[in-house]
Amino acid sequence: MTSARHIDFLSKRKLAFFFSGTLFLISLVSFFVKGLDLGIDFTGGSVYELHYNQAADLDKMRATLEQQGLADANLQHFGSAADVLIRLKPVENITQKELSEKVLSIANSSQSQPGELRRVEFVGPQVGEDLVNDGGLALFFAFIGIMIYVSIRFEWKLSVGAIAALFHDTIITMGFFSVFGWEFDMTVLSAILALVGYSINDTIVVYDRIRETVRSSRKGAINEIVNTALNDTLSRTILTSLTVFLTLLALAFLGGKTIHGFAIAMLIGVIKGTYSSIYIASSLALTFGLSREDLMPPAKDSVVDDRP
Repeated sequence: MTSARHIDFLSKRKLAFFFSGTLFLISLVSFFVKGLDLGIDFTGGSVYELHYNQAADLDKMRATLEQQGLADANLQHFGSAADVLIRLKPVENITQKELSEKVLSIANSSQSQPGELRRVEFVGPQVGEDLVNDGGLALFFAFIGIMIYVSIRFEWKLSVGAIAALFHDTIITMGFFSVFGWEFDMTVLSAILALVGYSINDTIVVYDRIRETVRSSRKGAINEIVNTALNDTLSRTILTSLTVFLTLLALAFLGGKTIHGFAIAMLIGVIKGTYSSIYIASSLALTFGLSREDLMPPAKDSVVDDRP
């Protein structure tokens, strides 16, 4: 069923390329200048869970920890206002036992009543380094798998556009975390991996529609066909993206600190993924010279009956 609307998406592709290129360049520069603010999952460190009989004052506790030389402490409520989770990056020249006692003493000094240390976890620097390597490999193999899939399923010009859109979404999403100094931990990495799947799925839906439109229509320039396909899939794209966006918005504001990074990464990724499926993947394929002939089914060889 063909959509009655007709938005000329491709007329804005040069502006889209400029906008995306600017964000991509800013992200790359930020990676080299600032890098990513890696969480203790990657750098190593310690986690402390404290329980109080009444609501804990996080602002006062944070200020006290900073005054005692623990300015990198990350504090959040854990389950209730009476439970506190403290995350610390590695501290040199102190044993784990001494650090635990110091953290508990400083935290309790900031509250009207002492709390109970319920859980302590340590992540060594070597473990953090292993997680960085494993996370990088997971992202690498995800890209390799998708590259193989789209190369088999689509003509190479569409495949290159899809892969370029994936890199666009991933680099720019990570770039937001680098530019604004947001913590990049395992939950954010898992969001990036989920984003890769989400983005390629949206692109494949658009590509399938482009191919179907070419094969069902015997006239029309390739630019017009791509525009038609983008308009035909627009309702599906908006409904899917809006549903996911609203869910992630609720998680970002109401889900707590534990999944905040995941929700923010996915929010940015969903917006960029939807945008790239329309303005990057399809537009790049046209830039590479996509034509009607590239999307037509291969001609079958005629069989000659040479029987007498």
